[in-house]
Amino acid sequence: MEANAAPAIEYTVRRSERARRVRVTVDSIRGVEVVLPRRAAEREAAAAVRELRPWIERRVHDLARVKAAIAARGDTVPYLEETLRVIPEPGRTRVHRRGAELLVPAGDDHAALERWYRRAARTEIAPRLDRACAVTQTRYRSLTIRGQRTRWASCSRDGAMSFNWRLLLAPSPVLDYVVWHEVCHLQVMDHSPRFWALLARHCPDYRERARWLRRHGGTLFL
Repeated sequence: MEANAAPAIEYTVRRSERARRVRVTVDSIRGVEVVLPRRAAEREAAAAVRELRPWIERRVHDLARVKAAIAARGDTVPYLEETLRVIPEPGRTRVHRRGAELLVPAGDDHAALERWYRRAARTEIAPRLDRACAVTQTRYRSLTIRGQRTRWASCSRDGAMSFNWRLLLAPSPVLDYVVWHEVCHLQVMDHSPRFWALLARHCPDYRERARWLRRHGGTLFL
């Protein structure tokens, strides 16, 4: 190996019956993973990693930044504009908020915290949806709280709304922007100029809020 050669990127290979092409993913759980179609040659994984090396290195760097940001919270978690201190309590089975503190089950704080955030998300989002629909004179059919890794919200053609509970880890204006985005889809389902004009009418600084979400969305994890 030459002295100035770049270090090899470690990766794992997973074969998929459903995969139709080689796919490379990078996340905090599996690291760098190459998904190969069942009949693809093993060498195609190495070729894909070489070709995508700059992108992989950026993703690894971004994940390290996200991990550092989450670790910097210590024993606290964000909740819209607030910072709540997490206090484990032996014998507790559900998370309970007491002022600026969250009392959580000892040894199971992550799973219990997520359940609490999911319940709180419905409480925070439902009235926002109702107010926005009242302004626009529209109606939604249902509200579902989910935990997607790649989508913040969605609106179906029949008015079924879905929102990611992790939006509660962002500032309130960001949550408000996502609500308005989906409510505007009740009138315009695509992202045409008409849609963006409608969104700008109800949320004039939506671009700034969307930029925040693109830049910091990767840190919205417990």
